[in-house]
Amino acid sequence: MAEIVKPVAVEHPRGIYPGRIDEKGRLKLPSDFQQFLTAIGEKKVFCTTFDERIARLYPISKWKEIEAMLKDPAEDAEAAEDLWFTAMDLGGDAEMDSQGRLVIPTELRRALKIEDKPVFLEHYKNRINVFGEEVYAERKQRARGNRAEALKTFERKGLQ
Repeated sequence: MAEIVKPVAVEHPRGIYPGRIDEKGRLKLPSDFQQFLTAIGEKKVFCTTFDERIARLYPISKWKEIEAMLKDPAEDAEAAEDLWFTAMDLGGDAEMDSQGRLVIPTELRRALKIEDKPVFLEHYKNRINVFGEEVYAERKQRARGNRAEALKTFERKGLQ
């Protein structure tokens, strides 16, 4: 009798990780991100932004879902077209090399001001976010300011 094998759920990295874009535009992914991409069978990502503040690195399978959504926007055609334009204008494919590095597209690095600088990475909603020190400081400040109210809100929703 054949044994039924359940697919193993791949755990994504948790936390905010430091990184750096080197002088050649390469981002060396922290080992947890390398292992995650390898485990989900994705060495190729689409690197882009929608807000010119945070880079989004989508595994190609996830990017194809975003493409489908933006190409069939129903009543939101103009907004989808604008997001598509920004993504294509600043984005590009990148493939993780044997050392876990990705070359971030030049225009994307310049727009986000992350050339040859430290960055921070987080896994969020099936993508890897990459942001510079300025955005990191802004996010940290906002989280501090909203923390008490956010905690109350989510404790009412069951946060323990």
